[in-house]
Amino acid sequence: MGRVINPAHAAVTTHPAPLTDLDDQGETEPREECGVFGVWAPGEDVSTLTYFGLFALQHRGQEAAGIGVGDGERIVVFKDMGLVANIFDESILGSLKGNVAVGHTRYSTAGGKEWSNVQPMFETSSSGVDIALCHNGNLVNYLELRAEVVEKGLIKPTQESVSDSMCLSMLLAEGVDENTSVFDSARALLPRVKGAFSLTFTDGHTLYAARDPHGVRPLVIGRLEKGWVVASETCALDIVGAQFLREVEPGELISIDEAGIRSETFAEPTRHGCVFEYVYLARPDTQIKGRSVNAARVDIGRRLARSCPADGADMVIPVPESGNPAAVGYARESGITFAHGLVKNAYVGRTFIQPTQTQRQLGIRLKLNPLREVIKGKKLVVVDDSIVRGNTQRALIRMLREAGAAEVHVRIASPPVKWPCFYGIDFASPAELIANATPSDDPETVADVIREAIGADSLGFVSVDDMVGATEQPGMELCTACFTGNYPLGLPAGNPNAEAVRKLQGTDA
Repeated sequence: MGRVINPAHAAVTTHPAPLTDLDDQGETEPREECGVFGVWAPGEDVSTLTYFGLFALQHRGQEAAGIGVGDGERIVVFKDMGLVANIFDESILGSLKGNVAVGHTRYSTAGGKEWSNVQPMFETSSSGVDIALCHNGNLVNYLELRAEVVEKGLIKPTQESVSDSMCLSMLLAEGVDENTSVFDSARALLPRVKGAFSLTFTDGHTLYAARDPHGVRPLVIGRLEKGWVVASETCALDIVGAQFLREVEPGELISIDEAGIRSETFAEPTRHGCVFEYVYLARPDTQIKGRSVNAARVDIGRRLARSCPADGADMVIPVPESGNPAAVGYARESGITFAHGLVKNAYVGRTFIQPTQTQRQLGIRLKLNPLREVIKGKKLVVVDDSIVRGNTQRALIRMLREAGAAEVHVRIASPPVKWPCFYGIDFASPAELIANATPSDDPETVADVIREAIGADSLGFVSVDDMVGATEQPGMELCTACFTGNYPLGLPAGNPNAEAVRKLQGTDA
């Protein structure tokens, strides 16, 4: 029997606590989903390899992290709230011995912020097989899966809802018995799972991975000298010295053990990769479908300069860090001088949460500070990756003017975000998105309303076509739902934001 360790309470548990409602807490930018990692490497220090892999994926989730290690007999999961570097140390990693490991960095999109919702999820089958599972994404048929969990007696009907990741782990373990392997259980379960999921999981002996048929979230395979790695992004392969082999294909289930890689297609692939991975989510040193994320962002900046010039501007400055590549592209294409006019506090995370109104008001100043000698008296082009509510840009523009900027022209390396995401990113409700401040669908009208709201001298967005073109992927193979309202995986039932979308679009539930 494996175990799950809560370092705060020295607790051992296999049954997560109920889900709680998410609160907004004043977030001013898109909040990431999660990062997953897995390694099969007998004789190697798999817990340390996983630690470094999660360190590379820290940008995908900064609320919590966990590692599960199996030695063929049992799995031990150690997880906690906080950053990877603050949770694990040499003594903890040294106690996690085995040949296979999975790891997770978390931002909660479907599940509360309690310790019990931190991944890896852990379950034990009726036949005594331990399973640790890590999930990146969100499921649109969560209610169906929860009903199945109730029907099978895995939770009480009166119990408050559990997260989609918990449902997956429970149903996966429930399907394992003396005659059914973990691979067979996954093969039976995954075709019934709808939505976005990139998974790594293990039974303590074998490493498994799977990706939804749409390939919404990235998942890649790397080769070690003595093993294999699966990770959300190629940057995690780089940090552990693994050679990129290929992507896990949409609709593919794989297992990795001493026999090598076994692969099976559990559903017909229909690719709809998330375009926002290129805009904001992925690290710039990651590659997706053979395209460097950094190169795509630089190209977006070039296209933005052509479509939204800023005649007479003196300087292009990025909003660090995610605005840097697009600002470089804008400066190169426009011929306007590039400079760093903002200094970022490296000790404030990308998804800093401000729990009080006072801290919310100070949030932008905690993250960024202007270089007054660089921007004073200058007509600035400020390049940012996206606008969601507009709070960050409004505060930033005010700060730049206070520092002496003569003009502030804002250029955004993505179209206006008009629709929530139900596939793994926590955007606001439709009513909270600043792009919906006007009922008009005219791009110029929308931009002018937002420009006035944030106090910019001018405002320009890259178009959907230019954004997609910069990825070098076919438009039909990308999900652009947050910009266009076209949801290729459908909408979840029982979700208030989804109901609001249906009402706005005039569609049935």
